[in-house]
Amino acid sequence: MKRNRIVLLSMLVCALLVGGCTMAPKYERPASPVSAQWPSGAAYDPTKVSKPGTPEGEDLLQLRWREFFTDPKLRQLIGIALENNRQLKSARLSVEYYRELYNIQTSDLFPRITGGLGMSAQRMPADLSATGRRATMERYDANLGAASWEVDFFGRIRSLKEAALQEYFATEQASRSAQISIISAVAHSYLNIASAQECVALDKELVASYRDTYERVKRNYDLGLVSEIDVSRSASQVAVAERSAAVYLQLLAQSRNALEFLLGAPVPEELLPESLTGLAPAREVSAGISSEILLKRPDVLAAENQLLAANANIGAARAAYFPRISLTAAIGSASSELSGLFKSGSGYWSYAPQLALPIFDMRTWASHRASKVKKEMMISEYEKAIQSAFRDVADVLATLGTIDKQVTAQEEYVAAVKRTYELANYRYESEIDNYLSLLDAQRSLHSSEQSLVMLVREKFASQIDLYTVLGGGWEESPDELEESFQLTETTPSELN
Repeated sequence: MKRNRIVLLSMLVCALLVGGCTMAPKYERPASPVSAQWPSGAAYDPTKVSKPGTPEGEDLLQLRWREFFTDPKLRQLIGIALENNRQLKSARLSVEYYRELYNIQTSDLFPRITGGLGMSAQRMPADLSATGRRATMERYDANLGAASWEVDFFGRIRSLKEAALQEYFATEQASRSAQISIISAVAHSYLNIASAQECVALDKELVASYRDTYERVKRNYDLGLVSEIDVSRSASQVAVAERSAAVYLQLLAQSRNALEFLLGAPVPEELLPESLTGLAPAREVSAGISSEILLKRPDVLAAENQLLAANANIGAARAAYFPRISLTAAIGSASSELSGLFKSGSGYWSYAPQLALPIFDMRTWASHRASKVKKEMMISEYEKAIQSAFRDVADVLATLGTIDKQVTAQEEYVAAVKRTYELANYRYESEIDNYLSLLDAQRSLHSSEQSLVMLVREKFASQIDLYTVLGGGWEESPDELEESFQLTETTPSELN
């Protein structure tokens, strides 16, 4: 009896000493598949693509969206979206779900203690009774016990726990990525409404201009100065302008609907932009930093967490080759009478250690091979995430490097076309040119003004895009993010 107790105590001590071990391979972060510097060339602004290693990267991670977006109306709209957006709520609930899955997996490290009260009664016939007489036997039990508690000598459960933890971290990063996407989408919808309003205003002016021209052409026709075809052409242009105005009214309404969907609530009229030119510009963000900042993007971090989970699953698959040691134990009191259940001498205890050694199991081998393949898949997904992030930033940098030149050139073009329209109008009034020259000048002016509005919108949008693709837009600061990862003593940074 004493020897059994010593054996049991030794098993528990070994479980405590060895239980922290894992058979997962040592994790090494894959080398970045992209250059440390951003692309350079004629399409890129050298002031934005400076040498890597400058401190702007840390400044960017510290920059919250409330500090980046300076327009007060836009900030209020983003705040409403972060509170009410259903997609974001679902992402946050998913985080909570995976957190509880991690807690479930962690609980397997500890024995499940259950308590019970029971009563049983049995009547034995005389021919089956040991005494040769009929007998009724009653039994009352009260016990505490642990059934099939696996002693994690080889780290199988701890590897599964680590995999669940990394899945939780990946979901956490996915939630942050969803938040960034929502912030960016609200800002873009805000810009779409402002640009649509500008285009609606331009079309109203165009309709008024075409109607004024139509009235002049009609008067000239009544005087016999122009032909009927000029009247018909002028009338058709009024119809075309009215159709264009209706199209932009439609786009404005659809943009408002998109914003309302993102907000998850009706859009307050007082928070709508009045015009594109009246918007407060976003805070300037420099991209003169190393491409290593991409490793801090939520989607890249999520891909690395998935890789870490796959690495931990290899440890669990390896541990399956080794024996599993489990323990069933119970302590309680039993009596044939309820009144004697807790009397002296009624106590009992039992324990039953068990060792299961895998001898032939094809599933174990297949599971190990599958876990190794899964890790290679996650490495590929991690590298692809970095490459996609690098391309996103490079594309935005190419836009930022050329957009100012495009806007300046378009402004000059609009000024030139406006002058052409004024001259064409003068020549038509002076009966030097026909109506076709005036019509062509009106079309060119309207088209150039609309193009200018779109370019100005793209300039605003590219500033937002740079902030987004570099991983900005978090609600929390990096210190607060680190505090949120205090769920366990093991973090991805420590595994690296």
